[in-house]
Amino acid sequence: MAQSAASRNGRIWRAGAVPVAKSGIGPQRPVNRANERERVGNLAVRIEGEERRGRWLVTCDHASNHVPDWVGGGDLGIPAEDMARHIAWDVGAAGVASELGKLLDCPVILSDFSRLVIDPNRGEDDPTLVMKLYDGTIIPANRHAGAEEVERRLDRLYRPYHAAYARLAALRPDRVIVAMHSFTPCLRGRAERPWHVGVLYSHLDERFSRPLIARLAQEQDLCIGDNEPYSGHLPGDAIDRHALRLGRMNTLIEVRNDLIGTPEAQAHWAARLAPILTEVLEGM
Repeated sequence: MAQSAASRNGRIWRAGAVPVAKSGIGPQRPVNRANERERVGNLAVRIEGEERRGRWLVTCDHASNHVPDWVGGGDLGIPAEDMARHIAWDVGAAGVASELGKLLDCPVILSDFSRLVIDPNRGEDDPTLVMKLYDGTIIPANRHAGAEEVERRLDRLYRPYHAAYARLAALRPDRVIVAMHSFTPCLRGRAERPWHVGVLYSHLDERFSRPLIARLAQEQDLCIGDNEPYSGHLPGDAIDRHALRLGRMNTLIEVRNDLIGTPEAQAHWAARLAPILTEVLEGM
């Protein structure tokens, strides 16, 4: 049965609970930085700090809202406002991931294509791999994307991303994967989400996520989601593929995207999370 729990300091909401409290933290306007840098070719992945020696691997599956020019001429047929929303990428997550990598002295891998082109955090056979409708928005360029077009996107984007991910993960036998994501405060027509940060995990491996949730609950100003705003168990997703199947410790962190809409806010959250992650790992 779904249940909720409150810690002595921070608040924790378990998966399935119906939260009613609001965070009290005002929204920040998301800053779209995905297209500020020049791209050479049609790269599927960006890697930072490969030479760093740390045990961690920070990943960001939904780092960009970039559409390659060979997909609809670089246009999925939806307004720029929708391409700036969470449906196209995880707003702010790339900045947090990049800063975390510096603070943890570890490599960072970031996708370089929009999740609407193809979602690297889904299995190849997942029906939501190429979305035709997302949070009320129809994706015209995906409407008639058949098996041949999906295979093309798999070959040019999805598979190169996962090949690089697998290579980086294998550089250390004791690798710990931290997947950075962000979530929208409210899906259209749904209840507001009160959590500041959620920790997602599969029941197949709770080793790191459980103590991480307990530690975050000590932060008096935070409302923590325990497998919220959704469950972390998704067969075929990036954590399943690169961590669960290979026995690697892992966690997936979701920060509410109105809290990380500026570079300063992203650096702030990275600076807050890095010592907590280190403390939890050292205590295991």
